[in-house]
Amino acid sequence: MTAQTPPAGPPLKVTTLNVNGIRSALRKGLADWAAREQPDVLLLQEVRADPQPGALAHLGYHSAWFPAHKAGYSGVAILARHPLEDVRTGMVHGEMDAEGRVLSAVVAGVRFVSVYLPSGSSGEARQGFKDRVLGDFQAWTAALIAEGRPLVIGGDYNIAHREIDLKNWRSNRKNSGFLPHEREWMGAHLELGLTDTHRANLGDEAEYTWWSNRAGAYDNNVGWRIDYLLSCGVEVCGVRADRAARLSDHAPLSGMLRQAEAFPAHP
Repeated sequence: MTAQTPPAGPPLKVTTLNVNGIRSALRKGLADWAAREQPDVLLLQEVRADPQPGALAHLGYHSAWFPAHKAGYSGVAILARHPLEDVRTGMVHGEMDAEGRVLSAVVAGVRFVSVYLPSGSSGEARQGFKDRVLGDFQAWTAALIAEGRPLVIGGDYNIAHREIDLKNWRSNRKNSGFLPHEREWMGAHLELGLTDTHRANLGDEAEYTWWSNRAGAYDNNVGWRIDYLLSCGVEVCGVRADRAARLSDHAPLSGMLRQAEAFPAHP
């Protein structure tokens, strides 16, 4: 089935954000930020908590949550100011799903995915886990694209695709997140038919979404672009990182797409 483009309509704002703990982000002003910025769809990663349906309910958000089996670890969520339909928890993958890393739902005719791919920075075991699941996530994404529904994937991929996507790329060529095979995988991921909407908006400009907690990294803007909004069959415009938000060590990444409420029903 061929993906369809939404008809003209009111804009739909989508934001992806690794909150590094939902409770921490709320203490740092997530609710006030959401009230001010008003994303229609909010894709969260690393929530590190059991489901928190009341977190932004006062702002009119419906929500779905997929926590890890391990308390206080990983976990993803989708919050939206429209009803969530066809919610799918996980990707039918024992290792990934035990860590609560993939959640999807249809909002206003578009399937949104919140994904938190593993980091391999803690050592060989976790890098091996990351390498194993990348291929499986690739196949899962290809199957989702084949369904033909307009798709937006938002999340922390823990991979910087190009040299422009991290400040100190030369010294990180042997580090997880910028390994040659990870970068090649990211290129192949986009070749499935996905658009890196942030890079499309930036052109050749550098803009980062994550900064280490090491002294001076944020102040000196020594960052990485590892959070993405990827789209297929729908245009996401004006994608930028809100560096000033300071809700976690990641910046919210937001863009606008057209409403899809007039889409025909899919079988």
